[in-house]
Amino acid sequence: MATLAVGFIGGVSAIGGFLTGNIVSGLLLALFMSNSGGLWDNSKKYIESGNNGGKGSDAHKSAVIGDTVGDPFKDTAGPSINTQITVVSLVASLMAALFLAYSLF
Repeated sequence: MATLAVGFIGGVSAIGGFLTGNIVSGLLLALFMSNSGGLWDNSKKYIESGNNGGKGSDAHKSAVIGDTVGDPFKDTAGPSINTQITVVSLVASLMAALFLAYSLF
């Protein structure tokens, strides 16, 4: 809905800026979430292999909490942002002629 609102209200220049911001910020956020989720997951595995006190230590308890956040980051949230970028770009491309004809500015 935001793509349509920006396109019809702001016109072609606004949708260009919207797409640029969406792609740049979405790409960085997706990379951050995927990498940090993997880091949290791997740190738990590292501690469970006997480092930093192993299982049952305070480090392991903290790593389990980090892994609880990390799994959704790397498995769902990070990759879904790439899909969101694609959908926004597709909607803007399909509606481009209407944005030219019916924008307020």
